[in-house]
Amino acid sequence: MPKIDQAHILIVATDRFEESELFGPRKILLDRGAKVTLASLTQDEIMGTVHDEPGRRITPGATIAEVRATDYDALLLPGGIGNPDRLRMHEDTIGLIREFASADKPVAAICHAPWLLVEADLLRGKRATSWPSIRTDLRNAGAEVVDEAAVTDGNIITSRKPDDVPAFTDALIAAIEARA
Repeated sequence: MPKIDQAHILIVATDRFEESELFGPRKILLDRGAKVTLASLTQDEIMGTVHDEPGRRITPGATIAEVRATDYDALLLPGGIGNPDRLRMHEDTIGLIREFASADKPVAAICHAPWLLVEADLLRGKRATSWPSIRTDLRNAGAEVVDEAAVTDGNIITSRKPDDVPAFTDALIAAIEARA
């Protein structure tokens, strides 16, 4: 695995992602020299939210069906409520998340995005965190739930909320660079 300035990170999102949880880590990663690709259900522009209000838009560079874990060094999953709720019902998305996990590549999920890790059955026996309202879901999926800004357990990185974006992104970078 390369240093961050040689890494290629995949972000997967769809409409109603939490704006700061996609744009924040993306900017930090790009500023550190990483290559970042955004994939979604289609290549149509997707809309973020700031809490529940409409936010910035971004056009994905690929579709989820087109990407493979072998082409990337890590996976980043932003939260928001609508984004992970829709993606967890999408078989190709869950398959892709499992592909990254099976390859022992970092999988980072913030806020409500750990719902995707629940759906992919990746939290059993792991320490994890999330937005408070879905912590019961994490516990029911077998996670040891903690209240920390960023939690790394093996290749799984989780975080609680937009305020934690710097700690979340630092944890992802550390996980990528630890594999160099």
